[in-house]
Amino acid sequence: MKKIRIFAFGGNEVSPTGLKDEKGNEIQASVPLQFQQTARTCRQIAKIIQRNPKDKYLLTHGNGPQVGSILLRSEIASSVIYQIQLDLCVADTQGGMGFMISQMQHNALQELGIYRAISTIITRVEVAQDDPAFKNPTKFIGSAYTKEQVAEREKEGWIMKYYKKDSQGNEIWRRVVPSPKPIDIVDFDAIIACMKNDIIPITVGGGGIPVYKVKIEDLSDKKIAKSRFDIQFEFAKNIEKPVIYSGVDAVIDKDLASSLLGRKIIKYNEENKKRAEVSLTIFTGEDGIKLNYQQPNEKSIRKIKVSELKKLKEEYPDQFPAGSMGPKVDAVIDFVSNGGHIAYITKTDLFDETLKGNAGTTIIPD
Repeated sequence: MKKIRIFAFGGNEVSPTGLKDEKGNEIQASVPLQFQQTARTCRQIAKIIQRNPKDKYLLTHGNGPQVGSILLRSEIASSVIYQIQLDLCVADTQGGMGFMISQMQHNALQELGIYRAISTIITRVEVAQDDPAFKNPTKFIGSAYTKEQVAEREKEGWIMKYYKKDSQGNEIWRRVVPSPKPIDIVDFDAIIACMKNDIIPITVGGGGIPVYKVKIEDLSDKKIAKSRFDIQFEFAKNIEKPVIYSGVDAVIDKDLASSLLGRKIIKYNEENKKRAEVSLTIFTGEDGIKLNYQQPNEKSIRKIKVSELKKLKEEYPDQFPAGSMGPKVDAVIDFVSNGGHIAYITKTDLFDETLKGNAGTTIIPD
């Protein structure tokens, strides 16, 4: 049976972490360092493709550090140039990071004598305008800060939350922004077109550009829709059910968007009577799901049924914090519960060992 593999790159796959300045503060990786890290990741993916050449692949990625960097530059330069909205930040990172990933993946495949066309799709993802996430920001973006630096950032209007402890036990705090739930992928047809032509799509980058459907007002002589920035669209009365989208300031979780992508592919295959095993692999900086994370009694979960994982998260929600492992667990539960063949949470270089059950976490249907 044909296999379709969705690989979701986390921050560690495109940007080295743990870098610190001379004062011990964590800093974001430079562009050259991001290219170098991405090349390492893409070489691992190239080896997977070499071993499984008949499978189809889709690549997704996060963008938290990169969006945070764009916002910071925008705010610093706000006295001399216009500031950039969050949805446009996501679009910018989709283009820039898509170029970086596609170029490194192409080159890594060429090293192995493999040619596969790769294309970056600037992807819009629909969210609900009234999603409660807009009132409770949870998505971490940007650099890490010490607890002492938090008050200074909050004076600038940032919302800061505790992230985790570093290897020395020091608290790490980061900026958070709204992260509404993805409900549809606007540019799904473009993704399917790539797959039909054996092109590897890089899609829903950073979770996708968040957009919502604008309400259509039905007037006596026409229909109108008011989008962002006071832009109005008008339609003749005989145009039925026009759909207008508007961007919104938010960042969608890339793992939840990747799960949605998988579910839409499964549904598309069912509707078109195509048989395929669709899997979702979330690559992250941790060797799978861990209970009592960073505690003396830390325990790794190697293999678990989706119903067991769902029950575990319901009974012990503190084990799966929002903005960290929580969305990853939500994503794999959602994916496997809705027809996904199998899901993995692991590190890129541990993929083969994860398939053997010796690393990462494997989530299976009941």
